[in-house]
Amino acid sequence: MSTTPTPPNPGQPQGARPAPPPARKAPAPAAAASQPAKPQQPAAAAPEEEADDAPSGGGGKFVLFNAVPSYMVSAVVHFFAFIILAVITIEPPKQQNQVAVTATKTEELEEVEDFVEDKIEINVDETNVSDTRSDVVAQIQSDVVETPVDPSLAMDVDTAAVHVELSDFGEQTAPKNDLMQAVGSVTGSGVSGRGEAARGAMVAKIGGNSASEAAVAAALQWFAAHQNPDGSWNFDHRTGPCQGRCSDGGRMTDCRTGATAMALLPFLGAGQTHKAGTYKKNVEAGLYFLTSQMKVKNNAGDLAQGGGNMYSHGLASIVLCEAYAMTHDKGLMTPAQLSLNHIVYAQDPVGGGWRYTPRQAGDTSAVGWQLMALKSGHMAYLQVPPGTIQGAVKFLDSVQADSGSKYGYTGPGAGQATTACGLLCRMYLGWKKDHPGIQRGAEFISKIGPSKGNMYFNYYATQVMRHYGGEGGEGAELWDKWNKEMRDSLVNGQDKTGHQKGSWYMKGDHGSEAGGRIYCTSMATMILEVYYRHMPIYGKAAAEEEFPL
Repeated sequence: MSTTPTPPNPGQPQGARPAPPPARKAPAPAAAASQPAKPQQPAAAAPEEEADDAPSGGGGKFVLFNAVPSYMVSAVVHFFAFIILAVITIEPPKQQNQVAVTATKTEELEEVEDFVEDKIEINVDETNVSDTRSDVVAQIQSDVVETPVDPSLAMDVDTAAVHVELSDFGEQTAPKNDLMQAVGSVTGSGVSGRGEAARGAMVAKIGGNSASEAAVAAALQWFAAHQNPDGSWNFDHRTGPCQGRCSDGGRMTDCRTGATAMALLPFLGAGQTHKAGTYKKNVEAGLYFLTSQMKVKNNAGDLAQGGGNMYSHGLASIVLCEAYAMTHDKGLMTPAQLSLNHIVYAQDPVGGGWRYTPRQAGDTSAVGWQLMALKSGHMAYLQVPPGTIQGAVKFLDSVQADSGSKYGYTGPGAGQATTACGLLCRMYLGWKKDHPGIQRGAEFISKIGPSKGNMYFNYYATQVMRHYGGEGGEGAELWDKWNKEMRDSLVNGQDKTGHQKGSWYMKGDHGSEAGGRIYCTSMATMILEVYYRHMPIYGKAAAEEEFPL
């Protein structure tokens, strides 16, 4: 833990452990000060004193001492003195604990390590996953086999199973977890929709169906079957347990943090955490892998790898903050905050955006992932500086067009994917539903319609349309039209047979060549979770908290 910044000692109760005393030189015989007092001189000396005081003449009171030579008296006295001393046990002085102060410091360090590693045994200093974690990851593959995607599975509230009864499906896939009612994550709204009570009702109300939920369950099983033994995923999924049985692996083989984050997000969206759910071992191993890859420097934790750079860091930060928000696991708090600190550090100090490397002039795509991570951390009550959010607003202002209804990549423009990303960012930064930019932007996206190949656009656009019209009222017709086409296209396009069952691959997608089947399946699954993944921004049940500006 030498590289991990020591977090503040959380809430030490009064008297739990006194603070170490001020450093000072102790007197040379410091240990003697606390030693037991010396025993009193043995009482055998008393007769000698009395003998000295005795009269020299008669008086038979001390006749014996007068009758014998003085050396005999001395011998008798010393004999009895030795006898008395022999039966008296003089305990050696107890050794003073000379390491009292340093022991206190050691205990504090162990407490900090427990704070970081507790619950899911996270250690942000590790660079490789320890083989001693076999009890966590060794069961991953066996757990996958034991989780069939079958509509007839028993009504177990912790089972991520397919069921044709729409109202009951959420009870099977969402674990019972009161923490689901707590704070929000990822894009900032509450996560209560992922819980047992709300999921089925929200699916029915907002436009999902049994087929869309079955597709989500099949996707989770596919992800679980393609997890590596060390808890990670790889964009080239064929290198792990798949052994080439699925096609279309991605080319970004050196960006495992990004791939692992994209695989974990759909699990969390379905209410599966490392604390509850059928896939809790998969989620736990994935979280452990992410934190083990974190490079900590100057109180910031970098999760970027390979070609992913700040993109992969933003995704991994979303995962850590969301998992912490859903479970309140203190073992995740420090890694999550460190990941946010790196985003704060990496922001372009001039333009306010983010791009591939820290402090580089920004682009809308990278800004979207970082802003969603910051929003996730804010809703989990982690520290997000207002100045960082103000910088993001400044960047969006610099790339907007048509009064904020359209957005470009690095400058003003009207790209489809960047417009969808920019509009969602504006929603979470406080623009209201009646803002002209939001209204015209939603109409612009509606006219484009769902893409057959660009899942990046579909991911952001579906969230914009759901928040704009998913709660009824103005925009409801736009949402209904969008949702039916998007939902049915994904359900019908999912692989239904073989080892690829439960996954998607769209050729020509924004990131399909780089991210492969992992990327496409992640995006598609999160789109189908849109009904309950986040509570609405503009509805009566909104769980939105605006950023502090």
